[in-house]
Amino acid sequence: MSTATQDTIAPAARATVIALLTLEIRYEHDVVLARQRARQIAALLGFDGQDQTRIATAVSEIARNAFEYAGGGRVQFEIEDAPAAAGAASRRQSLVVRVSDRGPGIADVQAVLDGRYVSRTGMGVGLAGARRLADRFDVRTAPGEGTTVEIARGLPRGAPRVGPLDAARVAEALARQAAQGAFEEVQQQNQELLRTLEELRARQAEVERLNAELAETNRGVLALYAELDDRAQDLRRASEYKSRFLSDISHELRTPLTSVLNMTRFLLDRADGPLTVEQEHQVSIIKRSIENVTEMVNDLLDLAKIEAGHTTLRPSTFTVTELFAGLRGMFRPLITTDAVTLHFDEAPALPPLDTDEQRLVQILRNFVSNAIKFTERGEIRVTASPEPGGAIRFAVRDTGIGIAPADQERIFQDFAQVDGPIQRRVRGTGLGLPLSRKLATLLGGRVELVSAPGAGSTFAVVLPTVLPATAHDAASPAPTTPA
Repeated sequence: MSTATQDTIAPAARATVIALLTLEIRYEHDVVLARQRARQIAALLGFDGQDQTRIATAVSEIARNAFEYAGGGRVQFEIEDAPAAAGAASRRQSLVVRVSDRGPGIADVQAVLDGRYVSRTGMGVGLAGARRLADRFDVRTAPGEGTTVEIARGLPRGAPRVGPLDAARVAEALARQAAQGAFEEVQQQNQELLRTLEELRARQAEVERLNAELAETNRGVLALYAELDDRAQDLRRASEYKSRFLSDISHELRTPLTSVLNMTRFLLDRADGPLTVEQEHQVSIIKRSIENVTEMVNDLLDLAKIEAGHTTLRPSTFTVTELFAGLRGMFRPLITTDAVTLHFDEAPALPPLDTDEQRLVQILRNFVSNAIKFTERGEIRVTASPEPGGAIRFAVRDTGIGIAPADQERIFQDFAQVDGPIQRRVRGTGLGLPLSRKLATLLGGRVELVSAPGAGSTFAVVLPTVLPATAHDAASPAPTTPA
């Protein structure tokens, strides 16, 4: 026996079957009647118009095959009540139509269903087409024993369940509906085809409308991307022009500033004769002002180099002890009051570093300088400790005025200042912290801040002990030609 099945709704072993109608196919008009009854039953069970047409068409094709190739047969309409899936609590009902005959059978049913064999009379087209219109399609055939084709389609979601009494009402409704002739059935079929074509045209029009909207949206997106690219080019040019300007102006300012600074030192060293107390005071003020401007110019030059990608990193090997010794000598003269003490905690167990020592000193110098400015009493403590992943954490903790949470991100922006009595008295350039963060990023690390008003601040930089290879590439990218 040859069988072929397509199971979307698999019948359970103990499915409940409720008979609705049985038709005998002896004459050609019985095929038309089978189609009519299939559409009427589908309508009574709550199927929509398209599903009614699909079911009626599938039944008509199978019934015509039985009439033409077996000389007749039987069409049975049933309701099958079976679980929707294995283990499911609810049971879903299906309309099952079974067309059976006692004809010669189908020699190679699978080839017919797969489209590999089509008879001259079109049998293969009918079977394959009916198979596509059903949720479940099952063919059982054997030479000399006939063929049984079973198609099933699940009842619509939300449709009321069908019981024996409902089946009786369906039979009564069918009895009241007079059978149409072949001509009326052809008219009905033509109307169904026209409705289907109209629906297809409406869907095609909707698809075309959506495609037009999609094309318009795509054009808008392309225009937006083009505008964003133009803006990005403008921003890149503006950034490059700014970096060039800062670099050029910084270089131009450094020469006269250095000359003025040397002259103030020359005067304070009494190389050209003694100074009065007032003269010494005024020259000292000039010297401090020039030093502040020089520091700002140097920071501007460093920022311009970083933004232009022209920063050169020079890694060397050194220890934390050597680093702290240099910093200690650098900052000792800056502590001018006994109310504040500066401590460097030794960390002899830490591994040596292979990174740019000058840039690390620049970062820590900015941290310590800020701590000295904003700490009126207490202590400033510089520490180094190991971090996971082969990194070292350098922290500068002070007992100063602290920083409010709302200002903790703003102080890392270029030229940003925090208002306050001490800030106004010791106002700086607003470039040290932004520069420190950029330098830390270049070195493959990060800057952290923990602070609260009145509780002091802790600025920290976490760096890998070995300068990453990617840091060299990020610091000195390939030169580009301005757009």
